[in-house]
Amino acid sequence: MLSGSSHRIQSPHRAGIFRQLPVGPIQTNCYIAGCEETKEGVVIDPGEEAERILAEVKALGVTIKYVLNTHAHFDHILANGPLVKATGAPLALHPLDLPLLRQNGGAGLFGLDAPPSPEPDLLLAEGDTISFGTYTFQVLFTPGHTPGHVSFYEASAGIIFDGDVLFASGIGRTDLPGGDYETLMASINHKLMTLPDETVVCSGHGPVTTVGRERASNPWL
Repeated sequence: MLSGSSHRIQSPHRAGIFRQLPVGPIQTNCYIAGCEETKEGVVIDPGEEAERILAEVKALGVTIKYVLNTHAHFDHILANGPLVKATGAPLALHPLDLPLLRQNGGAGLFGLDAPPSPEPDLLLAEGDTISFGTYTFQVLFTPGHTPGHVSFYEASAGIIFDGDVLFASGIGRTDLPGGDYETLMASINHKLMTLPDETVVCSGHGPVTTVGRERASNPWL
């Protein structure tokens, strides 16, 4: 399945390369983040359509330093293998999501076949940093949707890539294996809601939003 065009994301603080690409059967958001000065970048949650993601990377002139998974559900990892093979970039994931990764992201629960993902080269933990060009992601441990869910926060740009934790007017589901509602709400309240209101929230599904907008109007909060 081929999706529509990518969407530019505007940082509230710094110019940079930030693109949202809805991919795959349920339009999971894959993101490309890059440094305009050095053209180094990362791909976050390559859910499917590897050729399209790679074409976008090429068009942007970005060299991929890391392939990052916020978590290991199938719709966020289906293109891990092709992206790692094509770019030579290390794959990064939190170790608590390794069992899910090795179960092909739980695709079998939905009656789907999924190619196996390569094993991660880098195991993430709270407080880790991932640098590309002049940008540095801080790894935030944000479980609840899955046991090993993480978010990637770039403070100088005012952007967080939070996978399936917080959405525009919604929150991640907790009814799948490994999900826990109280843990998810703790992640939202103690990690995301402590960020500045202008922080742009780039979620795994749907449009971008901001911390302030969700603080004021999200019915789950």
